Amino acid sequence: MPPFVHRITKYDPAHRDERGHYTGAEDTVSDHGPVEEAYLTAVAAFAEAAGIDQLEIREPQIGGFVHFGLEPPVEGYGRADLFQAGPAGFHDGALVPIAVGLELVRPMLRDNGAWCRLEAEGAFTVHVGRDQYLCIGSDLPCETALARTRALGLFPERISASPYDFTPDDAAYVQRPADADFWTRLSWTVSCHREVFLEEVFAANASRWHRLTRDSIETVRSQLAPRSQLAVRPDLLTDVGEAVAALPDEGLVEIVREDEDGQITSTVVDETQFEAVISQLAGARSVGVVSMYSGEDLPLYTAVLPDSDGVLRARWQTEPTPGDRDWAFLRTLRRGQLVTGTVTNIAGFGVTFVDIGGFTAMINIPELSWRPFDHPWSRGRSPRSCRSVSSSGSRSERTASKGSCTPTSWMNRPETSSRSVTP
Repeated sequence: MPPFVHRITKYDPAHRDERGHYTGAEDTVSDHGPVEEAYLTAVAAFAEAAGIDQLEIREPQIGGFVHFGLEPPVEGYGRADLFQAGPAGFHDGALVPIAVGLELVRPMLRDNGAWCRLEAEGAFTVHVGRDQYLCIGSDLPCETALARTRALGLFPERISASPYDFTPDDAAYVQRPADADFWTRLSWTVSCHREVFLEEVFAANASRWHRLTRDSIETVRSQLAPRSQLAVRPDLLTDVGEAVAALPDEGLVEIVREDEDGQITSTVVDETQFEAVISQLAGARSVGVVSMYSGEDLPLYTAVLPDSDGVLRARWQTEPTPGDRDWAFLRTLRRGQLVTGTVTNIAGFGVTFVDIGGFTAMINIPELSWRPFDHPWSRGRSPRSCRSVSSSGSRSERTASKGSCTPTSWMNRPETSSRSVTP
């Protein structure tokens, strides 16, 4: 992060108590006038002093089901006419000129619109917190900007780091990218389910839904907002009557609606709004209900879009599903790696299932042993070692071999390794 970080406020440090809490008479809301303009002028002054002419939007979000802002939310969350691509133009990684950046800072100061971090490749940061606390970081001292800020009647204070710096939910979690393997798996999923749904979250609390078929995957892929969070779900839509019957007695849910023209929209409601929403579903072709609580109604698997060069630069994380955990485990295995597992089942069709640390691998009968045997149980009592042989990224499968762990005369004859042997 930039070495020079300043907290800039309208609150005089002389009116803070021993814990740093402001005790003066300044109000925490924006005046929509000269003080607000002073904040924006200060941001522009720091950007000019640092040689920054554009900013990158990071971790954008719009208002959710519950609004906690100091002012009522404005239409469009303060993004109206700022992005040529429409609402989806407000996405992680979007580059905006300083003038547009200032118009994004304005609703953040008012606490009535969209929110994001504004940064420039680690050299410059603009973070807005609650109660009109502004933090600006720079790789340069920006002495002229500091003087200008004081002249505007604001109070810049040097701090060690911005309290609004990004921190991941789980620093140890490896986020799956929506890379070539992801799209291969998605194609396989569509083939199995015929139709699946892709939820595209381009900003927190802002999403688009897409119905995927074999013929539409590439078209939808080309229209996704950069760095979006993606969630793959089986067909969750049903007729209106079944969806209404599936509503819980209470709780927060997302109602997904498909109109007769195929357009899919969603809205988040609780039990106090069920009656009003139900009355609006009469013209829907199909409807689905998704719980908004963590751990419930999880998608099949998730991912985040990398940039066009294949690098995953988005910092946000999706909520991991069992499918995501399987992917994370599989990527730690290598062909030929020796692992220990416990036999959990021997199926009647000749496949032995082995738990190798929370993931179930398969051992086919020819891979159990080099020697003849009467029944798989005679070769597969647990625990045993097996060697990772191959994996299928599209199906999240791992096949293993127990026989390859045992030396055999064939392993001592390298001259046969590249020949086809005919009995």
